[in-house]
Formats: sequence, structure tokens, C-alpha cells
Amino acid sequence: MNTIKTPDRKAPRFKPDRHNVLDTKMVTRFKRKFPQYKNLDYSEIRKIIGTHNKLIWNTAIEFRDGAEFPDLLGYIFIGTCPSAKKFNTDMKKSMELGQRVRHRNFASDNHLAKIFYTNYATRYRFQNRQMWMFKGCREFKTAVKDTYPEKWMQYVKVDNLSYISKMYKQKMKHQFIEDLRKDLKIPDNYNEFDID
Repeated sequence: MNTIKTPDRKAPRFKPDRHNVLDTKMVTRFKRKFPQYKNLDYSEIRKIIGTHNKLIWNTAIEFRDGAEFPDLLGYIFIGTCPSAKKFNTDMKKSMELGQRVRHRNFASDNHLAKIFYTNYATRYRFQNRQMWMFKGCREFKTAVKDTYPEKWMQYVKVDNLSYISKMYKQKMKHQFIEDLRKDLKIPDNYNEFDID
């Protein structure tokens, strides 16, 4: 174990610039495009969007397969990943003991939760889909943090070197085979070893 240098809590912090898509210009464009909603004000529109987003990330937390965004914009799901190979420092215990201590996830058998976004398996490809990304809000990340230790076995296990597109191809292949088996009608007296 190495000694740890305690951080200066009064030092200046770097805050990245925030870009908010939901501003007054967007609301005026929305009301111009959909005049039936012209009576809604800015706070009501924000509440509606917030409620919709909450429903999407609650679905992603509750169900193993995740949630699909509207208009085929992609999918989000929670994945169970092996612990990081780099030294993950537990800052609270390290500052108490004065030595660097590794963070252990005993509640989830040393596995980590990650939020995945993919638009690979959407039915219709859209322009510049490779450049799209997803960043979860603080409420979503906190909800994942709170529910993951209890439900970590239910989520999809994702290896470090596996591609999400390969996982979707395998899932679609298994689904296709299951659908074929349901459609085939096998007679009760069928014997595959009877050649006659």
C-alpha cells in the first residue's frame, strides 16, 4: 500500500461548459411547429420532458433488455462489467488510514455497473449515427447506483473486449431460431431416426 496525498478541498475546480438543448428558442420553435401546444409554458414543457425521460431510465433499470428511445434513436441498457484493471482507490478509507486502499465491490461480487447506449440495431440507419452519444443525468446514475447492488445478476454481462453490435447479432439470431421453432408444426408420431 502506498501513502496517499489528501486532496485540497479549497483548491479551484474545473467545470466544463454546459450546453442546454432545452432553452426558450427551442420552446418557441416547438410551439411554432405544433400550435396546439401554444398554451403550455416553459416550466410545463420541462416537466413533461423530465417525466418522459424518467420513464425511459426506470424501464432501463427494471428490465434486463433496457429501454428503446422513441423514433428509433437507439437503446440504453445497464451492463455488468468486470472490475477495472487499474487501481480503483477508495478515497474515504484511504484518507482515514493515510494509505492508498483499493475499492472493493463486495455487494456485487467485485462487478461494476455501466450504462450503455447503442444505435447499432435500429431498423433504419440515420445520418451520422456513429457520432451520437448518451450521457446519463445525475438522477439516472444515482438510481443505477442504488439498485445495482441488489439486482446486479439480472443485467447483461459485458466483457471488456466484446462489441455491443455482436451481442445484438447473436440475440437477433437466437430470436429468429425461436420464432422458426414456434412456426414449425412437428407431428406427434414423428421419429427422426425412422428412415422409412
